[in-house]
Amino acid sequence: MIPNVLAIAGSDPSGGAGIQADLKAFTAMRVYGAAAITALTAQNTRAVTGVYDVPAHVVAEQLDTLFADVRIDAVKIGMVATAALARTIAERLDAHGVTRVVLDPVMVAKSGDALLAPEAVAAVREWLLPRALVLTPNLPEATALADRPTHATRDDMPALGAALRARGSAWVLVKGGHLDDAQSSDVLVGPADVQWFDAPRIATSHTHGTGCSLSSAIAARLGHGDDVPTAVDTAKRWLTGAIAEADTLAVGSGHGPIHHFHALWRHDA
Repeated sequence: MIPNVLAIAGSDPSGGAGIQADLKAFTAMRVYGAAAITALTAQNTRAVTGVYDVPAHVVAEQLDTLFADVRIDAVKIGMVATAALARTIAERLDAHGVTRVVLDPVMVAKSGDALLAPEAVAAVREWLLPRALVLTPNLPEATALADRPTHATRDDMPALGAALRARGSAWVLVKGGHLDDAQSSDVLVGPADVQWFDAPRIATSHTHGTGCSLSSAIAARLGHGDDVPTAVDTAKRWLTGAIAEADTLAVGSGHGPIHHFHALWRHDA
């Protein structure tokens, strides 16, 4: 049976991140993708010019209507820009008995600029972290959620993961993409141990949507029935290939998207 996996996130009309990237990652991982929209954005590969939040009651109606009809095997949560949305999503997941949840806390830009108001960060911490089977923050997001110093290093990553597990997430994948190391190293902190996932750092500016796509690939693999370490390993290897092939696309003049379908599309097609 083909799994059905749901993304709850914002829309990116450039197709590189958000719901559009989630659905591409789902397809690449061979699951059927469904989507509930939390925000509309105006953006391209160079800039975000507008963000328009969807009212919480509309998101609740999307979720309730979907769950009334469609079996959902796993859920990925991305952009949740308001406290009301965080609480509403948590309540609807509880109401429908959802347990396989991957939370990608889209909170901090790569520049380090905060994308959420403090009350929204607090709501994500309070309402969504305890419901996450897997939490996938990058380093700035991890430090913000854990209330730790912002200048974290590779050596700090396991402790950050442990601190976030203490706030309720069963597994925490702290991503090291912001580091300057030759390796792109992520660490998975679980109930019993710590596991590192290393990949070569690829020289490309086309990395738009990496976080969205990785978390969605993990959710897809959980929908297939993988355990968490296996899901993370498969998703990380797929993402590395998608970044390596990103330069074969020609999308915009800024930070372009990764190549979600690098393993599916023939280069000579």
